[in-house]
Amino acid sequence: MDLQTLTYIVVGATFALYIGIAIWAKAGSTNEFYVAGGGVHPVANGMATAADWMSAASFLSMAGLIAFMGYDGAVYLMGWTGGYVLLALCLAPYLRKFGKFTVPDFIGDRYYSQTARTVAVICAIFVCFTYVAGQMRGVGVVFSRFLEVDVTMGVIIGMVVVFFYAVLGGMKGITYTQVAQYVVLITAYLVPAVFISIMLTGNVLPQLGFGSDLLAEPGTSVLAKLDGLVTELGFNEYTDGSKSTVDVFFITAALMVGTAGLPHVIVRFFTVPKVSDARISAGWALVFIALLYTTAPAVASFARLNMIDTINGPAGQGTAYAERPQWIRNWEKTGLIGFSAADEAVSAKGPAGEQLAQDGVMFYSNDERNNMKIDRDIMVLANPEIAGLPNWVIALVAAGGIAAALSTSAGLLLVISTSISHDLLKRNLMPNITDRQELTYARIAAAVAICIAGYLGINPPGFVAQVVAFAFGLAASSFFPAIIMGIFSKRMNKEGAIAGMVVGITFTAGYILAYKGVFFEPLIANTPENWLFGISPEGIGTLGMLLNFIVAFTVSRVTAEAPTEVQDMVESIRFPKGSGAATHH
Repeated sequence: MDLQTLTYIVVGATFALYIGIAIWAKAGSTNEFYVAGGGVHPVANGMATAADWMSAASFLSMAGLIAFMGYDGAVYLMGWTGGYVLLALCLAPYLRKFGKFTVPDFIGDRYYSQTARTVAVICAIFVCFTYVAGQMRGVGVVFSRFLEVDVTMGVIIGMVVVFFYAVLGGMKGITYTQVAQYVVLITAYLVPAVFISIMLTGNVLPQLGFGSDLLAEPGTSVLAKLDGLVTELGFNEYTDGSKSTVDVFFITAALMVGTAGLPHVIVRFFTVPKVSDARISAGWALVFIALLYTTAPAVASFARLNMIDTINGPAGQGTAYAERPQWIRNWEKTGLIGFSAADEAVSAKGPAGEQLAQDGVMFYSNDERNNMKIDRDIMVLANPEIAGLPNWVIALVAAGGIAAALSTSAGLLLVISTSISHDLLKRNLMPNITDRQELTYARIAAAVAICIAGYLGINPPGFVAQVVAFAFGLAASSFFPAIIMGIFSKRMNKEGAIAGMVVGITFTAGYILAYKGVFFEPLIANTPENWLFGISPEGIGTLGMLLNFIVAFTVSRVTAEAPTEVQDMVESIRFPKGSGAATHH
């Protein structure tokens, strides 16, 4: 069976499964729409959390980043994994005890202020849209290759599917869909990694395989071979970093604390019956996440090695364009991989509009010999094709990439819709609306959010993982300090929290826009010598967070203390009388 038919069957079957689950788990009340009725089993919730957490950035982009950046790409591994641990240990159980659906709800009640709630809603929407743009882009990349449509059409198809189960099922539909998506995405990630590890090193475990010797060259390990190859081609050594220690620290910290402030992951801990279940499901989620995260460096190394071999040929002299491997022909149609002919005279357009250069020789390097353009986001998807794995594996990886992007998109869109319907309308502007009206507004907000997310996916600011890194920076500089001080400082008052959030997110967003220029040209050249204290835009969220803490602490010291009942409430969150069902204040 040819690849496209097989892909349609596999992806179609997973879509039918997700939509079937959404219909089965249709939300009938706001409680089911927001927190799945609070009755999800901790192991199922752990799987759903892992799927929610491992987005297109984890599935598609992270290994792509590590493949191209080598050692420097490890900041994403360390930051995202460390952040999840921080969230599970320091925040989730306390927020669960507080018993609020959303982060703005917690901030509004803890800081006894509608202004604080509104600032938190704006931050939540800002962070989620930045993040969801990356997911929609990921969906577009997968569809464009495997359904042979352009990226724009791919994004539109993704929007329709997410719309169906996020708007219909709410958190209940999303939770059980995410359990299915986790199974699909982890199978799709591990199967090719195991195959390629056996082919290259004879080792079944990819985690050990990428440190083992190559079967073709006994005595030479995968990493040693890669180091030699990439330095010969003018790149930095694969196992050695080029980033400054300061920047590595700041990016890792921004990803870590940004994770801990991500509203769509925090809300998952409200879907289990008890506080103790929140801790158990956090532990399970970490196990499920570790399966993918420990495999990513191996996937990255194998993909980079095989890619260089297939483009530059076994002799390292390049490959004649007319004899280019099938995987390059397949990906060329999407425009995500390309070849610029040295001599324009021999260059012509083929039937699908692809570049033809019969006399040209393709070569991949980091110097004047290079004539390849390769999008980092394709590495995981192209990996099975580059290694020559069977078609069913390639189709499975396509389904996995889509599952990863859709599961996170749904979680983020739910946060946007609940922030608007619950926090802005019900708790602030329209307190008298009924449960049914609130549910209707939540669905309308989700529908509008999907349209905006689709637009951002079609016109994305940067490639997937970078866009996601900015979302983490914004979450780190706005939410994290307000949540941490809300739990651990009785003294923190509304004036401090509001001032801190406004300063933190304004500084971070301003810095990112100045160097990156999302919808306009950057104002300052994005080079290390121009960065403030040598901190890149990806790591600036850490500095924004520190500013938030300093401003919040200073302002709270020169304004009135928090009311006694709020201080008592904070005391009761920190010292649980029993870890039973959450109480609603």
